[in-house]
Amino acid sequence: MIRLCEAHEVTTIHAIINDAAVVYKGVIPDDRYHEPYMSLSELEQEMNDGVQFWGYTDDSGELFGVMGLQDKGAVSLIRHAYVRSVARNGGIGGKLLHHLLTCTDKPILIGTWSDASWAIGFYEKHGFRVVSPQEKERLLRLYWNVPERQIEESVVLANQMQVI
Repeated sequence: MIRLCEAHEVTTIHAIINDAAVVYKGVIPDDRYHEPYMSLSELEQEMNDGVQFWGYTDDSGELFGVMGLQDKGAVSLIRHAYVRSVARNGGIGGKLLHHLLTCTDKPILIGTWSDASWAIGFYEKHGFRVVSPQEKERLLRLYWNVPERQIEESVVLANQMQVI
C-alpha cells in the first residue's frame, strides 16, 4: 500500500534512506559520500522545506520504501527515493514513482548522481530523460539548494522536456 508518511515517522524514513544509500559508497566521489548519508536534522529540514514523503508499506504497515515530492512552483521535484536494501528490485520504487506522478500535473524533475547508473536507468525506464549539461546546471541552481560540487557530479532527469 502507498500512503502519505506522517511527521512522527521521520526516524523510520531516516533509517530507510541511510540503509539504501550505502549503494553510493565507492560509486559517487568520496568527498560526496559520508555516513550517515543524510543526518536526521538534514531530513527534518527537507521536510520543513516542503518535501512530502510517500511510503510503501506491507500488510503489517511496515515501511519498505519512501519517495518525496516537493512542489517548486512551475515544477515538482522527486526527492530522496529509497527502498530498504532487503526489498530492493521488487517493484516498490516503480509503484511509488507511478503514484507520485498522479499527485501533480506539473513537469517533474529528478536529480541524482551522474555515477548512479542504476538510478538513471530506473528513471529512464519510467519515461524520464536526462537533460543537457547546460540545462542541468540551470535547473539545479533554480530549483535545488545544493553545493557547487554536487552540481558538478549530478544529472537532472525530466518527464517533460519543455521545463521552465
